[in-house]
Amino acid sequence: MMEIRTPKTHKAKRVLEKRAPKLVENGKKTLILHGTKTSATLSSVLMELYRLKKGGAIKYSRRNENIRPFESGGETSLEFFSQKTDCSIFAYGSHTKKRPDNLVLGRMYDHHVYDLIEVGIENFKSLLSFSYDKKIAPHEGSKPFICFTGEGFENVPELKQLKEVLTDLFRGEVVDNLNLTGLDRAYICTAISPTKVFLTHCAIKLKKSGTIVPRIELVEVGPSMDLVIRRNRLPNEGLRKEAMRSSKDKPKKKLKNVDQDDVLGKRGRIYIPEQEVGKVPLPDKSKGVKRERREGKLKKNKEEGSASKKQKESE
Repeated sequence: MMEIRTPKTHKAKRVLEKRAPKLVENGKKTLILHGTKTSATLSSVLMELYRLKKGGAIKYSRRNENIRPFESGGETSLEFFSQKTDCSIFAYGSHTKKRPDNLVLGRMYDHHVYDLIEVGIENFKSLLSFSYDKKIAPHEGSKPFICFTGEGFENVPELKQLKEVLTDLFRGEVVDNLNLTGLDRAYICTAISPTKVFLTHCAIKLKKSGTIVPRIELVEVGPSMDLVIRRNRLPNEGLRKEAMRSSKDKPKKKLKNVDQDDVLGKRGRIYIPEQEVGKVPLPDKSKGVKRERREGKLKKNKEEGSASKKQKESE
């Protein structure tokens, strides 16, 4: 068991608060682990996953004998690594005679296993086996399109769970707005049968279409593989409710003296104190006063001029 330590400094307290579950979670990091024995195909799959998730993944190359996700007690080491690395998604690869090229994908909640799905890898093609123009290669850390094709993703429970796990695995940071020019990759998932899914990684090529919206072409850049569903484990109802809890919308603040009418629309009431118009002095700089002063000044100058003229004539 992992010893629980209370924070002794403000920095340690902030780190624990940052790792604690939140109503609006941060970007999910992926933990990639090897089992007791892995084949060359599975090692390549784990390495390709790490390259696709570079910047948001942590990979351990040592063999782990104590990790058995579907067995009771086999989750302890997995939860320890999750708490140590602050990863909420993991990919665990193992190879046995009974289950060759076996990949276990799972999600964590509060550093405890939330759900699991086990798939077998078939028809794997690595990134190096595809030839394409390197100028269109996807950039590291870019946001992807994720396309799920087939009715099985809506009807078959195992495929619905796989869809949720793959979405969390590849979508990266959750954002509100996106720049279209920054979208340079796409993950295409096709349900071939109720237990088989074809997964491939493509680069997006934008071309002129004669309109504002460009025409999109997909160029397969790899890797690609078939995922055969073997075992899965769904979360219990109580854990699901706790994990799916979201923040409630804040109630709108009531606006005073504002009514909503079906015909007139939004109406407001304005309260004006009683005004004594007779006692309100007129401003000195009003246009009317300025005009009167100007006219009076001209009249006065005219009268003074005429008086001085008469005085000179009398002399």
